Parts: sequence; C-alpha cells; structure tokens
Amino acid sequence: MKKILITGALGQIGSELTMALRNHYKDRDIIATDIRMPSEPALRDSGPFEFLDCTDPNHITRVMQRFDIGTIYHLGALLSAVSEMKPNTAWQINVNGLYHILEAARQYKCALFFPSSIGAFGPTTPKVDTPQDTIQRPDTMYGITKVTGELLCDYYFKKFAVDTRGLRFPGLISYQTEPGGGTTDYAVEIFYEAVKHKHYTCYLRENTSLDMMYMPDALRAMVELMEADGNRLVHRNAFNVTAMSFTPAQLGREIQKHLPQFGMEYSVDPVRQGIADSWPDNLDDSAARREWGWKPKYTLEAMTKDMIARISERIGLPQEQKAR
Repeated sequence: MKKILITGALGQIGSELTMALRNHYKDRDIIATDIRMPSEPALRDSGPFEFLDCTDPNHITRVMQRFDIGTIYHLGALLSAVSEMKPNTAWQINVNGLYHILEAARQYKCALFFPSSIGAFGPTTPKVDTPQDTIQRPDTMYGITKVTGELLCDYYFKKFAVDTRGLRFPGLISYQTEPGGGTTDYAVEIFYEAVKHKHYTCYLRENTSLDMMYMPDALRAMVELMEADGNRLVHRNAFNVTAMSFTPAQLGREIQKHLPQFGMEYSVDPVRQGIADSWPDNLDDSAARREWGWKPKYTLEAMTKDMIARISERIGLPQEQKAR
C-alpha cells in the first residue's frame, strides 16, 4: 500500500496530523518530514522521519524516490504574522515550496492536500457568511501566497489531473502545540495564561470576531476530504470550513465560567489587528457540507471545557487548583 508524506510535520497542524494519521492508518507508513529533527518522543519514535526542505527540489526528489508515496499533505509554510515580517521568505516557502511539491505530485502521480486559510480573503470580501466563491483580494503577503496556492492547485488538477484538494482553515485551537506566529494564536495563548496565571493580555480588540475551529475537528476534516469520493467534489480546493465564531471578549467570558478568577486586558498589536480586520467574521461552509458531508463536532462551550481540562493535565496543575 502506498505511503503518506507530510511536509512541515513539526508545525502547528503537522505534529498532530502525523500522530492522527498514524493512528488512523495503522497499516500504512506515514512519512513525517521537516527542516528540523523532532524532539517529541511520540512523534520521533512512532514512524519514519526524513529531513526535507520543500524549497529544494533535490530534497523532494530524494524522499519521493526512497518511498512509494501515494498522498502528500503539504503543510510546510510560514503563518500570517511571521509572513508580514518576512515577506520574501514567505513567498519562497509558501509559493515556491508548493510549486515544487505539486511538481513532485504530478511526476509521481500523488494526491495532494493543501491548507488554505481565511487569510486568502481581504477587506473587500463580504465579512458575514463569506461565500465559498467570492472576491479574494488579500492585502497581506500570507493571504497573497494562499490565493496563489489555491490557484496553483486548481491549475494542476485541470492541466495535469493531479488529485489536489484543500480547505480554507479558520483559526485553529490546540492544547498540544505552541503558537507559531498566527494572527489567531491569541485563542491558544489565552487558555495557557488562564490556567497558569488567571490573566491574559490580548493583542486583538475585544470585539474582533473571527472564525475558529478546535484541532480535532480540523484533523478530521483533512482526512474526510482526502477520503471523499472525488466525483462528488465540485470545488475540490479551498473549501470553506468552520466550527464557531467568537470575539476575545466572548471567549474570555466562556473561560470565566470554568475559572471565575480569570481576568483580561487588551494591548492591541496594530499589525495583527490589521490582519484580523481584513478577514471574515464567519464563513459559509455549505459547499463542504454538501459535497463531502462536513460537520463540526466541537462548539465554543465544548472546546473551552476540553481545552482547560487538557492544559491543566498537561502542565501538571494540582487538583485543588483546577477549574471547577
């Protein structure tokens, strides 16, 4: 049976996707790759790992020739805030890296998953119930690279019949991985600070509404899309998916239900606030629901309860200090 390759396997999504795929496909080798070596024992010892720089075609060729790859999850990329600080590097990794991976998928006849983002939209995009097909004029380098990636994947499907598929992710919330330079990272940081210190200073305005998703839903969405019947897919790439939409103030109030002493203040970062202001408030994901049966499991309430419990356990908080 052909193997699955993951690029960016040590990143925010990749580290959890690697373990999820190894649990899901127990009879298939999951080849994890990144530009640094893993330190987490579970990831390091549970399956093959290879050094791979997706901007270097020679690295990609070496890995493709060594393993019989059938599916690639291409997750190697810079996130939104980092991309604004390093726009040239963002283009090299997010666009040129994807191009090299697409070429490998074409040459070796692989299916390819590419994660897009709500960052692919811009200030002129409808912010409420953002349609699947709408105006995409992002004003950030991250967004520009994501739109370019969506178009490249569509091109490779139509021109070369590469089985490309992808999702436009909202902000992703996880207790397992540290924030990696994304605009929505506050929704992860806030839980750690709430559990540890009962206080958080948020870099976005209190009324900034953004789409979010709990990582277990995101992992399941990727697998379900790649397993879906391709004949049912009208859009194939860049499906809107979402689970919940909230503001920092709303999230703070939900956390206070479990940690009554928790308090928040705000110190707005103009760069990340500007990025957030250009993104949708909430997405219309009806195309994903219709074409491959997407349906989230976690609400804001369920996610908050689970995050607090998981983080408390993760940091070894004494029982008497845990949430009610």
